[in-house]
Amino acid sequence: MRPIIIFLLFSSVCFAQTNTYTISFENAEQHEAKITVNFPSLEQEPLIVRMSRTSPGRYALHEFAKNVYGVKASNSQGENLKVTRPDPYSWEIKGHDGTINLEYNLFANRADGTYSQIDQTHAHLNIPATFMYAETHETRPVEVTFNTEHFPEWKIATQLEKLGANKFAARNLQYFMDSPTEISDHKLRDFELDGQTIKFVLHGPASTEEFNEYFNKVQKIVKQQKAIFGELPQFDFGEYTFLACYIPHASGDGMEHRNSTILTSPRTLSEGGMERNIGTVAHEFFHAWNVERIRPEDLEPFDFTEANMSGLLWFAEGFTSYYTPLTLVRGGVTTPLDYVNSLNGTFNYVWNSPGREFYNPVEMSYQAPFVDAATSVDPVNRENTFISYYSYGSMLGLALDLQLRQKGQNLDEFMKLVWEKYGKTEIPYSLEDLENTLANYAGQEFAADYFDNYIYDSKMPDFADLFKSVGLKLERGSKNAFFGASVTQDADSFYISSNPQKDSPAYVAGLSQGDRIISVNGITLDSDTAWEDEFEKYDPKEVLKIEIERFGETLQKTVELQEDPSYKISIDSNATKKAVMAREQWLSAK
Repeated sequence: MRPIIIFLLFSSVCFAQTNTYTISFENAEQHEAKITVNFPSLEQEPLIVRMSRTSPGRYALHEFAKNVYGVKASNSQGENLKVTRPDPYSWEIKGHDGTINLEYNLFANRADGTYSQIDQTHAHLNIPATFMYAETHETRPVEVTFNTEHFPEWKIATQLEKLGANKFAARNLQYFMDSPTEISDHKLRDFELDGQTIKFVLHGPASTEEFNEYFNKVQKIVKQQKAIFGELPQFDFGEYTFLACYIPHASGDGMEHRNSTILTSPRTLSEGGMERNIGTVAHEFFHAWNVERIRPEDLEPFDFTEANMSGLLWFAEGFTSYYTPLTLVRGGVTTPLDYVNSLNGTFNYVWNSPGREFYNPVEMSYQAPFVDAATSVDPVNRENTFISYYSYGSMLGLALDLQLRQKGQNLDEFMKLVWEKYGKTEIPYSLEDLENTLANYAGQEFAADYFDNYIYDSKMPDFADLFKSVGLKLERGSKNAFFGASVTQDADSFYISSNPQKDSPAYVAGLSQGDRIISVNGITLDSDTAWEDEFEKYDPKEVLKIEIERFGETLQKTVELQEDPSYKISIDSNATKKAVMAREQWLSAK
């Protein structure tokens, strides 16, 4: 049954039990909103209302309650009700007469895929960061009015169902929470594809020519990704909306939702955004299939009270990351040379990381609650223990695609099979389901080999052979020296700014993050001497005498340099015709 029908049935039967919200922005310059909520037909006494601690698409906790204040409640007669705090995230309201009218103030000043921002230029609303909810009302329909009387030029863009000029609806709390809203004097472009409308809302400076050029790239991405799966998802109300805030006071981010996505960046289209923001467009739209509908079972249902942990992010986020640059090159947004060059950074990050020693891709996925925009004050050792499941999974997707292509198959066909089995039907999948689907597609032995070695274990595929099959070279053995820790300069001196990589020269020498470098082989490094300039003088196996300051003491360290372990991926000018043809089939438009 299509979602719109479900909503209409819910509305007609349970209209009196609809929770209604109103938000207004009279104090926008101070980043405040005024919010009122009506909870009718209440049976719970007392009623617990709360702010979410999570946001759809994020895997870490975010304490939205900290930005709520001035909470008041009254009954249907306007009589004040007692409000208490049973925990940091909730408010308990006692003595109601079956109706509660709630009001509160919200402070919001971060525009990204998780938080909200309110100012004189826009109201960028992530719903969990904005609206309280009743924990016993998850199945109730929701109506919300966005009061824009103080900014009459503002327009409302959202995946919510439109009921009136400023009134919108969601069929239940899960859908409401998953429906970010951008309210501003934005620009709009749209196009029709297979009977559905793809919209691009842009809040930010851009000339007509710049927006047209960017939107042309967006259309190419949409069409190439549709070609992988053979069809678009069935978007609710026949629409999908990109909500882009490309403004200097936004934070860089992207966040997928069922029928929309948030795209935020401090780079406007004329200030680097034309090239540097488009990758997020490709990543987030691919999520319309992979994550929003091809859904890990350990993320269902989404929990607004605790961190959502999944062991499948190497596939959900990682394979999406593999397809991000691939669909750019297939759509002609970038070149094959750009694509091949772009592989180097991610490839070296993944395969030279000590983190594979500690966690396989499933276990790396479990780290998401600690790294996905999570905050902490204590130092961590991520340099040596963690590999982003985005990057790790993208390289596993690359390996699987090239392995399948050697068999006359490809990852596109596998993804389409997963879509038809678990996405189109919206049946959440497990790790075992993925392995079984690969076995059905490529054979039991192939699937077992892939999962046993690269998913349940952390082994490295034979990329030299895989790259050769598509006319690429994988080389290693740089003549450059390798130190093994990042060095940064501040106003005082140079210092080691990261934990040294495990077993690297800096690590073996006992150097540590925060060490101040006084001299190298007796040469003092002053503010006019770049570390890179000094370091380029040395060759692998040379021994450096480094004088450092640590905890107010001067120490001497001996560092024996190693060869740079980095790989280099490049197009092989001597590739066979068969390999060149395979590369063209891989990277060409679908």
